Amino acid sequence: MKFFIKTYGCQMNVRDSQSVEVLLERHGLERARSEAQADLIIVNTCSVRGKAEDKAIGKLGILAASKREHPERLVGAMGCMVQRLRESLFERVPKLDFAVGTRRFASIPAILDFIQSGQKHVLDVGTEDENFEALTGHEEGALSAFVNVLFGCDRRCAYCIVPDVRGREWSRPGESIVQEVTSLARSGVKEVTLLGQSVMMYGRRNPVWPDESRSPRGFVEPFIRLLEAVCGIEGIRRVRFTSSHPSGCTAELAEAMKALPALCPHLHLPLQSGSDRVLKRMRRGYLSADYRAAVERLRDAVPELAITTDIIVGFPSETAAEFEETRTFMETIGFDNAFVFKYSPRPGTPAAAWEDDVSDDEKLRRNKVLLDDQDQRGRRLNEQLVGNVVEVMVEGESLRNSARWSGRSRTNKIVVFDPVPGCEVGDLIRVRIDRAMPQTLYGSIEKG
Repeated sequence: MKFFIKTYGCQMNVRDSQSVEVLLERHGLERARSEAQADLIIVNTCSVRGKAEDKAIGKLGILAASKREHPERLVGAMGCMVQRLRESLFERVPKLDFAVGTRRFASIPAILDFIQSGQKHVLDVGTEDENFEALTGHEEGALSAFVNVLFGCDRRCAYCIVPDVRGREWSRPGESIVQEVTSLARSGVKEVTLLGQSVMMYGRRNPVWPDESRSPRGFVEPFIRLLEAVCGIEGIRRVRFTSSHPSGCTAELAEAMKALPALCPHLHLPLQSGSDRVLKRMRRGYLSADYRAAVERLRDAVPELAITTDIIVGFPSETAAEFEETRTFMETIGFDNAFVFKYSPRPGTPAAAWEDDVSDDEKLRRNKVLLDDQDQRGRRLNEQLVGNVVEVMVEGESLRNSARWSGRSRTNKIVVFDPVPGCEVGDLIRVRIDRAMPQTLYGSIEKG
């Protein structure tokens, strides 16, 4: 049987899909190069916004309809939308063969056996935690890898459905993570990104280290100890983590970002709003002054730190003046990039009970204003790098021009350059920046 997984959503979903792909291969299935070649197609779904669910439902409907021409094809769904919709998903997609919730991915091979024996509409959304160690497989030959360190979320922001579909926070044991990353390094991986919905909460809900002793550098916080351990693994040249929260931007994190050479100077730190009243209503757990202090603390330690963020426009009751507060605050921080989303009510969240009183047209306007602002800001910040030399990890041909190659800097900026003889994918090279765009740098490889 050949399989294909279509993924929507965040980096956590990308990692989940990778894990399931390796799991299916271990059970004798073969990856298909495209949906058209697949006997089994699984859609990994997202629930963070209504539009994401609509895309997944639409895709599942198209795939289910394809069973007319391919009656033996199996179509399944996995992930956050399954956890939310449960049995009703089969009502919306009647020809769906199976659906698996966020903490039951390891059961997919067994579910396929059930279906082969004649069962239909198999659903597994069990609430008990599965054995996550069964899902630590990675694709061979990769240079970069995602590594799950924390599952679920306990923050309960007013707009967010993640705690309902991903469950309570649970952190993997530190030694297990170190073993996984060590294995990745031996296979040729040079860069890892540690994943958690609120990754800085790692180790605060359950024990993750065998004792309470300090790390070799004296770090105490569980997450910082993990960063030190992963950065110390031979062969790992770059370490990143996401997603962050201002409460985790402690003095110890600042010290670690300054002291650990492998830890990249880039932080994705969601803001969501620059208005204190809106932040309180969102239940984000900080005010704009707390956010600013967190950024200043880290930039004092790492002046070259690049910061990216998430913003929600049109949150219930957000006024035009409060939106302008967000614009001003974004300029004050000087974000290197921003992902801007129009508010979408999610069923079961506190905010869903509030009047969605910002019109779609106004949400769209605010969205466009912030993106235009960010384009100008990003270009201005990137132009300051013209003439500088940056370290780039080579990823291969540029997506837009196969004659040129691209990679990422330590600050997670895309860098496009002309390859030279001897340049290989995975190399760490030095590139002198010649030209800058809002989200891309262009340059030439430095010789020597």
